[in-house]
Amino acid sequence: MNADFDPAALEAFLGGRFGEGQMTLERIGGGQSNPTYFVDFGARRMVLRKKPAGPILRGAHAIDREFRVLEALAPTSAPVPKPVLYHDGDAPLGTPFYLMERLEGRVFHDCSLPGLSPDERRGIYLGMAEAMAKLHAVRPDGVGLGDYGKPGNYFERQIGRWTRQLRESPGERIPVLEAVADWLPQNMPADDGRVSIAHGDFRLGNLLFHPEKPEVIGILDWELSTLGHPLADLGFCSMTWHCSPDEYGGILGLDIAALGIPSQREFLDHYFAHAAPTAPLERFHLVFSLFRFAVIFVGIADRARAGNAASNNAADVAPLAGRFAERAMEIIGGARPW
Repeated sequence: MNADFDPAALEAFLGGRFGEGQMTLERIGGGQSNPTYFVDFGARRMVLRKKPAGPILRGAHAIDREFRVLEALAPTSAPVPKPVLYHDGDAPLGTPFYLMERLEGRVFHDCSLPGLSPDERRGIYLGMAEAMAKLHAVRPDGVGLGDYGKPGNYFERQIGRWTRQLRESPGERIPVLEAVADWLPQNMPADDGRVSIAHGDFRLGNLLFHPEKPEVIGILDWELSTLGHPLADLGFCSMTWHCSPDEYGGILGLDIAALGIPSQREFLDHYFAHAAPTAPLERFHLVFSLFRFAVIFVGIADRARAGNAASNNAADVAPLAGRFAERAMEIIGGARPW
């Protein structure tokens, strides 16, 4: 089992917390950031997430923030796994980590949803829109997250953050990505004051669905969450319609009507029908989301070169930084409707 820590150390820790029991451990593939494991200890079925080993960018892999937002959202209608415990400090696993309950359900990493019927595919996408609306309906100050980030000017701050991360990368420059970084601050809409909990990576692959129903039972991977604007998550999720199947499992170029997948407009309309009043999605929001995802892949490439990426295929997906930047430029230039 490919763990980046000594399993015996974890078993001893859990024994000290929960009493006598036997542990089984399984690493979960597919993640690109924080190493994640299924952990069974006695009758407890849990998921462990930890920081990766080795040097990391300042402010990245914020395990403590993930746990905090799960604790805050657990009593609300937003579907999240129940948090179990957070452990700060390097011992016993070499990095901080936390445990949450393991939910039984379905995760879909391919947005074409192979193996499902057209009606099931439509339900999954509409369920995704409804789960996002539930998250954005939570008032941050009502659940103790009023200080979870800086309210207001979200897109201005995010553009600054991701542009700095891009410029701090030791990798080779990507001219088209630099061009998108220059376009964004010049085309940013006026701040309308809407503040919500922004997940930061809201997409199909980070959602756990009920085993049989098209209902989200757990929103996963909260590393990038903060106080933000709901249109940031909505734009990010909308990238699915603007990326091809070989670009992280998008649906661009597929016959989505035959598959039963809603159009982007239908998806947006369903979200707005369930969401608190929000301004419409604009070209800027989608370009921003593509830019941000591209910079995330720049970071994956950096970790792959350093040898401490959480996923075995990190080197293979690293070139997607340039691909997503090109998609953003297509939208900027009007080559494709958005």
